[in-house]
Amino acid sequence: MNATRAPRKFLIVIDKTPECAVALRFATRRAQHTGGRVTLMCAATLPDFQQWRGVEEIMRDEAHAEAEALLHEAAKTVNELGGILPELVIPYGLVTDCLAQLLKEDKDISILVLASGAGKEGPGPLVSMFGAAVQAIPVTIVPGNFTDEQIDALA
Repeated sequence: MNATRAPRKFLIVIDKTPECAVALRFATRRAQHTGGRVTLMCAATLPDFQQWRGVEEIMRDEAHAEAEALLHEAAKTVNELGGILPELVIPYGLVTDCLAQLLKEDKDISILVLASGAGKEGPGPLVSMFGAAVQAIPVTIVPGNFTDEQIDALA
């Protein structure tokens, strides 16, 4: 048996949802406690707009800048909370497509960490997608309404 197993790599999808902070904290604490690594992915989603090339390029740049800002804020949290420098990934496209592609390409990713939505809308599209159809890697789903104390005790 190989004793030099690579550390676990936790993947978190970064977006503007409140439950994203729950998934981020859980994955960071888990990585910290297990000597793991953290990868943050934020898809730069482009509107379906192809009228003028110049406008499309500006929208692409704006989508990238927004994703970059979200990632940097999340990376700051990971670093302050766990002393970990995360890997940052900004693909272009729909979140679900980008996530599926990243999981195909990066074989080092061990666990996808998601937090379920706490509202009436249901668990959220990623939780639904990975709960039913996609079975590429293990998925940890953290209740989106957990407090920091509950997350820290669990992770």
